[in-house]
Amino acid sequence: MSDPHKGYSDLMEDMKDFSSSAEADFLEGVTRASGITEEVPMAQSVGLRVKAIREMKGLSYSDLAQRTGFSETLVQEIESGEALPPLGDLVKLARALDMKMGYLLVQGEAKPYAVVRKQDRKAISRYGSQKTVRYGYAYESLAPEKRDRNMEPFIVALEPRTEEEAPSTHDGEEFIYVLEGMIEVQIGEKRERLEPEDSIYYDSTQPHLVRCAGDRPARILAVLYTQGKK
Repeated sequence: MSDPHKGYSDLMEDMKDFSSSAEADFLEGVTRASGITEEVPMAQSVGLRVKAIREMKGLSYSDLAQRTGFSETLVQEIESGEALPPLGDLVKLARALDMKMGYLLVQGEAKPYAVVRKQDRKAISRYGSQKTVRYGYAYESLAPEKRDRNMEPFIVALEPRTEEEAPSTHDGEEFIYVLEGMIEVQIGEKRERLEPEDSIYYDSTQPHLVRCAGDRPARILAVLYTQGKK
């Protein structure tokens, strides 16, 4: 089960990738095999995609549980759509399946470019397996249909929290632009308080932590860059 004390930092985890052409061909097969359409709710879409990739790679529930550290019950809940895992757990699933995390969230057919209209964005709250525990943020993917992408852009809504969180590190770079509210970004031993229209760009190999500052929610544009393999 996911650590309830983790927050936004789970979002900015790096993920394994393989060649773009092989990835595109594989994902096309996954979409056909899983029956995913734009009308399928996100939790069910993620579950169907995880199930299809697991089966196409010949992995059992036990195999995936061992690779991720999840219980077999949680793996089954995710695949059935009963649980939409937090983003940190999606990263673990992506790594275990040798996929980019973004492809677990893709909606519709992969395209050379992606346009997301304001009214079409789908907010996804981070819930535990019982769908009763909120884990500090909700996010909206801004490039769910762009294929072969090296950037993962999100609108993230951060909730005020009192729990302590640990900094994280991973490969890649992060850019954050504050839209509403205030946030605190910890980079190593430094702490920066950011307000609307402030931004920060840093190497995510440094220990870092992003959280809501104060007692009011905040919204940010967050972009993760990770260079794909050649």
